[in-house]
Amino acid sequence: MIPDLQASFVCEDVRVEASGAHTIVGIVNFIGAPTLPIQVIKLCVWTRWSSGIGQFEQVTRLIAPDEETVLASATTQFHLGNEESHTTNVNIFGGLQFKEAGAHHVEILLDDELKLHFPLRVILLPPTPQPE
Repeated sequence: MIPDLQASFVCEDVRVEASGAHTIVGIVNFIGAPTLPIQVIKLCVWTRWSSGIGQFEQVTRLIAPDEETVLASATTQFHLGNEESHTTNVNIFGGLQFKEAGAHHVEILLDDELKLHFPLRVILLPPTPQPE
């Protein structure tokens, strides 16, 4: 039974507490930079699956604005034992370089089938006025 994708988003960090709960740090709506290229030290993609049974493969991809160039990719194998089970996958991307402004995209695939495609905008910020 194919699982449901409950949620996926980009954030700065995910901390796993002693209880197993996740603390999400800095949900990312866009990446702003005064100049390009910009290198991002750490970017996480948090994804939660539920209501499936079986062994699955999730592929998380970050795609450039041309919609073809894959900037980064991660593969996660996971197992769901019954209809009430769930899993949370966190993919951590380090040292990503964004060379151009525009709508990059995050793609979530399950067993090679695209399940989610959402924008991650990279924008040029106006220069900060210098004190005189």
